Amino acid sequence: MDLKNFDPLVHTGPLPSPCINICQMEEATGWCKGCQRTIDEIIDWGIAPEAKKRQIWLAIRERRTAK
Repeated sequence: MDLKNFDPLVHTGPLPSPCINICQMEEATGWCKGCQRTIDEIIDWGIAPEAKKRQIWLAIRERRTAK
């Protein structure tokens, strides 16, 4: 699955983790260099309901667009 171009609005089924195993936090943004999640989003991912995961994915798309 191509997570760089993943679209959570058209995906059916459980949402995949955005992690791509490049786990380094950027000091300037507070986002992971690999997945563009905040540390709180990373910590909460495993217990987050699908609606929250979709919100995180949408935030990631906005962050990637802003870069």
